[in-house]
Amino acid sequence: MKLLKILGFSVLTILAQSCLSADEDPVKLAPISGKNLTPNIGGAAQPNQVWVHLSTGEMTTNKRTDWDLAFYTGEQFRVLINSSIISAVGKIPNATDIDKITAKDVEALQDQIQIGTFDANNLKYIDNPNGDFRNQTSGIGEIKDTDSDNSIYLLNMGRDIYDGTITTGSVITGGEHRGWMKIQILKTATAYKIKYAKLEESSHQEYVVSKDSDYNFKFLNLNQKREVVIHPKKKMWDLGFTVFTNEVYTAEGQAAGSYVFADFVVSNLVDGVGAYQVNVATGQTLDAAYNAFKLKDIDASKFIFNDQRAIGDKWRITTGSNGAQVYSNRFFIIKSADGFYFKLRFNRMTNDKGERGHTTFEYDPL
Repeated sequence: MKLLKILGFSVLTILAQSCLSADEDPVKLAPISGKNLTPNIGGAAQPNQVWVHLSTGEMTTNKRTDWDLAFYTGEQFRVLINSSIISAVGKIPNATDIDKITAKDVEALQDQIQIGTFDANNLKYIDNPNGDFRNQTSGIGEIKDTDSDNSIYLLNMGRDIYDGTITTGSVITGGEHRGWMKIQILKTATAYKIKYAKLEESSHQEYVVSKDSDYNFKFLNLNQKREVVIHPKKKMWDLGFTVFTNEVYTAEGQAAGSYVFADFVVSNLVDGVGAYQVNVATGQTLDAAYNAFKLKDIDASKFIFNDQRAIGDKWRITTGSNGAQVYSNRFFIIKSADGFYFKLRFNRMTNDKGERGHTTFEYDPL
């Protein structure tokens, strides 16, 4: 499979077309140019998460270890864990006082709250990989009105960024283990209150996270005891490049639990981003198929709006005689958070030395 190279940065500015408001009145859209982008993933340890706004070409970057918990700012009270650092979380049975929980109490539970155990049951310790967090029964449950109804959880804090040597063509997504915390999350009318402590500590700390209507999530770094901005504001990002905890299968339909994926692309479900894959016909080149695809060719029935893995790992292959490379027989159609349509193709996933974590892609408005 031939690895494609970027041929240039010259693209035409095209007027975006055919977006309608809810009452079917035409909306005048500003011109948008296609772009070639190289998100700063950071190499084979993939230390960074990158959030891309297709309408402007802006990219926002953070370290994967910058945050631990994400607090939803919508109507529900939902809290997510950091999938990118191989984190996991589970309820501590019969726990009522966070300060009285000791390492001995959860010794057996620590062996279970892990990623990559090839046990289908361990999916309950992660957030729903498809991104439907509002309805998930795994991870941290919906925060209840009554304090005593909210469970105390054991949080596997995941792993630091690996800082050693990595064989060319390979990735290592996790370094030293970051430890364990016990947490309990409560609610007020407009905010979350989290109680937290390291597992070996006998007294907890508290932090209040207020909702902010400008963002879909507020993010908290527990070790630094501070909030951090990770996602851009609402509708200001479409695709995210990240390490990702996904469901893995050992055979067709045979789940093997959670497993960490590198070189992963998620879409912004909360703001209505959808995507689908277009396969290049036999006998046609990717260049020809991509260039020929127009707005009229969009099949609206194929858009995936209910799974953040619509692109996921489907754009690249990491095994085989040619090593890690992008597929040359497909591209993707995106409906962005602000209603634009784009075609997008991946050109590389390595640099000239063969090091992973150097993805390049191009996209054009339809």
